[in-house]
Amino acid sequence: MTQAADPVEFSVATFRFERPTDWAWVVPSSQMRKAELAPPGVDGGAAGEVTFFYFGPDQGGSVDANIDRWVGQFQGGAGGSNAMQRVEQYGPTKTTLITASGTFNSGMPGGPTTPLTTYALLGAILEGTQGNVFVKMTGPEASVQAASAAFEAMIKGAALAPGQ
Repeated sequence: MTQAADPVEFSVATFRFERPTDWAWVVPSSQMRKAELAPPGVDGGAAGEVTFFYFGPDQGGSVDANIDRWVGQFQGGAGGSNAMQRVEQYGPTKTTLITASGTFNSGMPGGPTTPLTTYALLGAILEGTQGNVFVKMTGPEASVQAASAAFEAMIKGAALAPGQ
C-alpha cells in the first residue's frame, strides 16, 4: 500500500467525496480504481480498503449485477442469509447500499482467490447522470463495522450534491 498526499476532497465522475479525517489516502493499486482509501483498523488490526470505480456512461454493469458479483465473493454467495441491501434517495441521487459478511474470497474476478474469514463488505452504488459510481469497502468485520458510520456519511455527502 503506497500512500500519497492526503486530499481532503476528491472527485469520482460527477461526485465529490470528502475523505474521513482518520482515513488514509492510498495510491490506487489498479487503473480501474479511481480512488482508494484505508480506514483505520480496530485495536491495531488490519484496516481493509475502500475502492472507488467509475467506468463511464452506461458502463460497469447494472446495479443488480454488481450487487450479485460483490455478494458472490462471500461464501454462500447471493443466496447467503447475511447479505442485505437497501435503497436511499439522497437528494437527486438514488443510492443502493449493500452489506455482507463471512468468508470473503479476495482476488480479481476469474482469477485465483484467497479466502479471508470474518470479513465484511459495505458497498454503495451512486446512480449518476454520467454513469454509476461504485464504492466498495472490504476488510475484517470489526473494522468495517467501526468505519460504517463514516462510510455512510461520506456516501450521503457526495450523493446529496453531485456535480453536472
